[in-house]
Amino acid sequence: MTRQSDLVLVNPGDRAGVYQSLGAAMAAIEPPIWAGMMASAVRHHGFSCAILDANAEGLSPDQAADRIAEMAPRLVAVVVYGHNPSASTPLMPASGALCAAVKRKDPGLKVLLVGGHVAALPERSLREEAADFVAGGEGVYTLLDLLEALRAGRGADVSRVRDLWYREGEAVRVGPPAPLLKDLEREMPGVAWDLLPMERYRAHNWHCFGDLERQPYAALYTTLGCPYGCTFCCIQAPFKSGERAAGYRAEVNSYRSWSPEVVIRQIDTLVNEFGVRNIKFADEMFVLNRRHVLGICDLIIQRGYPLNIWAYARVDTARDPELLDRLKAAGFNWLAFGIEAGTDRVRDDIQKGFGQDAILATMEKVKAAGIFVGANYIFGLPEDDLASMQATLDLALELNGEYANFSAAMAYPGSKLYAQALREGWPLPGDWGGFSQYSTDTLPLGTKYLPGVEVLGFRDKAFQTYFSSPHYLDMIGRTFGVGTALYIKEMLGHKLVRGGTATPDRHTPAPG
Repeated sequence: MTRQSDLVLVNPGDRAGVYQSLGAAMAAIEPPIWAGMMASAVRHHGFSCAILDANAEGLSPDQAADRIAEMAPRLVAVVVYGHNPSASTPLMPASGALCAAVKRKDPGLKVLLVGGHVAALPERSLREEAADFVAGGEGVYTLLDLLEALRAGRGADVSRVRDLWYREGEAVRVGPPAPLLKDLEREMPGVAWDLLPMERYRAHNWHCFGDLERQPYAALYTTLGCPYGCTFCCIQAPFKSGERAAGYRAEVNSYRSWSPEVVIRQIDTLVNEFGVRNIKFADEMFVLNRRHVLGICDLIIQRGYPLNIWAYARVDTARDPELLDRLKAAGFNWLAFGIEAGTDRVRDDIQKGFGQDAILATMEKVKAAGIFVGANYIFGLPEDDLASMQATLDLALELNGEYANFSAAMAYPGSKLYAQALREGWPLPGDWGGFSQYSTDTLPLGTKYLPGVEVLGFRDKAFQTYFSSPHYLDMIGRTFGVGTALYIKEMLGHKLVRGGTATPDRHTPAPG
């Protein structure tokens, strides 16, 4: 069989399993940004590459394996990076099923797992899944080294491949650590958009309130990493080996950026070649470096593109009216904020360093600039009790943001909260799929005062309370039109089925 490429990067997915009935029409269909960036890096270094987006194409594991076998690549990389850091672990059931299907179809194909979850648990992932290799870091150097080693054919020596976990008989070995990618513009110059089925991607429903034309859509990064250390966040998992390689502290700043000029070239491609108007800036914290943000805004404004963009910001980085006005002029119609909790006691415990007055002041300035608020709230943080969770819901109702995302606290692998859960022996989901916020077997963390099932019940009731609030629906109708208010009522009809328990199977972490 003729080899069509050195590498096939595969985006696994199971929208029905992760999102239940929301997966068909309500949930976004995200482009696999990390797969696209890795493809650009691989091609930049002279290797041929293809991307198979099994999630966007709705392929079963066996269908995806058939397609991969036809391409007969030198290496198959299953990319376990979700559309945000916490979305990586819920991808593991689909990722594991895909690895197994590939091996059933052609046992000779070499399979690598790469992404946030497996970087957090590399040895365990290698022992549990039908993969030949696991990348213990962010993955680009591992891919390049491994492709170079596999060119040697049978008997290839992979022992010097950086951040590679592999088997040697019954033993598990690991190669030397890789540094963090520093020169992003040279080593990973954007996304290989031409390899992706761009016509299949769909924006978040709220992103297009008032329009609801959710396609075409794209997402991109302008920065990587994060300088903050929130205890519940697992974003640092893929970067930790690079920190060790450089001799840094474990809390080293992993934040890096592409220049505004590189970013605008990405946007030029999306607008002019694919007709994209709806864009998500997927950076964990886009509104952070003022010079970086203003540089991108000014270039978009110069182009005159009629964009509909959303991005993440922090309460303490989005206070400047001039900055907010420039964001709005560039097409940033939405900013998403991690409010998380309604009491200082709960926020302080997770190292979220701002108070209630700062939240209210920032939200007022954002709305004054004509930017819509997407507020994120978490129920079930370690210090939460019923009173504090009610305070969080009360704050959400008071702020009355144009959209609110309610989550239950999860101890995602790679987060400080996960390490604490192992130390304390807290109940965790019985399967990786249980780490999805929307799955049937979801089991959030319990708190010092409440069991996880009670937290989950409160979260689901809070969602219904917020989106059925007359105050909220009246604001939505006035802002976006009656059609959007009716759409939200339709969204409320998709009730989630819950039934998760902490079942001690192979995916239940043992303390120690």
